[in-house]
Amino acid sequence: MQYIDAFNHFFPKPLWEKIQTFEGAGKNIGKRMQGIPCIHDLEERFKVIKPFENYRQILSLGMPPVEQMGSPEQTPELARLGNEGFAELVSKYPEHFPGYLAALPMNNPDAAVRELERVFSAEDGAVGVQIHTNVNGAPLDDDRFFPIFETAAKFDRPVFLHPSRGEEMPDYATEDKSRYEIWWTFGWPYETSAAMARIVLSGMMDKLPNLKLLAHHLGAMVPYFEGRVGPGQDQLGKRTSTEDLSHVLKDLKKRPFDYFKDFYADTAVFGSRPATVCGLEFYGVDRVLFASDSPFDPEKGPGYIRDTIAVLNSLDLPQEDMEKICYKNAQKLFRVQ
Repeated sequence: MQYIDAFNHFFPKPLWEKIQTFEGAGKNIGKRMQGIPCIHDLEERFKVIKPFENYRQILSLGMPPVEQMGSPEQTPELARLGNEGFAELVSKYPEHFPGYLAALPMNNPDAAVRELERVFSAEDGAVGVQIHTNVNGAPLDDDRFFPIFETAAKFDRPVFLHPSRGEEMPDYATEDKSRYEIWWTFGWPYETSAAMARIVLSGMMDKLPNLKLLAHHLGAMVPYFEGRVGPGQDQLGKRTSTEDLSHVLKDLKKRPFDYFKDFYADTAVFGSRPATVCGLEFYGVDRVLFASDSPFDPEKGPGYIRDTIAVLNSLDLPQEDMEKICYKNAQKLFRVQ
């Protein structure tokens, strides 16, 4: 079986070295990055991936998002460093890295559009773009970001949604920060789900009918909460007295539930078999891509790759369905071989 790992993370050397000069490089989620050698060391990366036969990776940056690394004047350079570094890796090692997801300076939307135009026009290996679920606290359906999604749709390249949330977003209104890393365990799935809902209910998918979107971690909370997303949201506005939401459903061309089913998703659920079964049942085998979220397992690289493959093998899916999930859906979505 072939495997194209659609969502895993790496920092090209020039960008990694630049980040190390920043004050607070090892703070919060950056602390996690510092402790994983194969997230920036290419030789360590090869040690992780080469034992897996017929296995390739679509590369994307790790955390934090580019827009959190600097001012709107600084981040375009950081995004370009990342993208140029990825393009070089794809060019040198196509047998391991058939493509990458572009990084963008989302706190500078005009520069983000220019960078997206550049990488997609250059055909340098950028097969999609990674966007985080909020931009320094701003929702993705903010009008400032629409041209970015519009550009991805114009080039027929997918947008991959990655959650972003930190301890500065408290669990309760009476507290000033999240505790026990709840911001990650439960906050990240909420973040992705909320971003998906804003994209759906704002009408973005009607405005950009060719837009392809993938929600990381098998669509986050959406498959499990199918009932809320379906008949629950069919009653949108029935629970709100502070504003009139009656126009929202009328303005959409179909049920909110149907838009959620239009997302793609990936298998990066940390080796959870029940979550994999739930996500596959919701999205179907034509819209799920193999992904590991490597290298964030306890072994710092191979664990989630191995566990995800094992879970898929345990499902006894038809060969045709396994091929779609493991590599054919990625080949089609990314337009790679």
